[in-house]
Amino acid sequence: MRPEWEDPQNKHGGKWAYTSKEKKGVPIDDLWLNVLLAAIGETLEDDDDGEVMGVVCNVRGKFYRLGLWTKSSTSSKIDRKEVLTRIGTRFKESLGLPASEQVEFTGHTESASAGSTRARAKITV
Repeated sequence: MRPEWEDPQNKHGGKWAYTSKEKKGVPIDDLWLNVLLAAIGETLEDDDDGEVMGVVCNVRGKFYRLGLWTKSSTSSKIDRKEVLTRIGTRFKESLGLPASEQVEFTGHTESASAGSTRARAKITV
């Protein structure tokens, strides 16, 4: 599997993302480690969900973005919104984010259509 929207396993999926508002004071190493351990330990989803495809950390000039790729999205043939919301909540918990911070879910199809990874979020927690 390639970490690309176009890969057949990812094509109809989506991504939960946390974007820091700035880099200063963000413990990115700790956040990344927590997300990796949650993914490896299979605590982000229930046994029969089969959604988590991988995690990613993007370092940008002024901010960081941590992402959790899923197999399905809200535009998939089977409605997986409840499962995706539960995964997003666990992703946020693994980051140890306060209630005031949000993680957002966007489908890869919507992102590709918008021509950006920053398409309008379909779910937020």
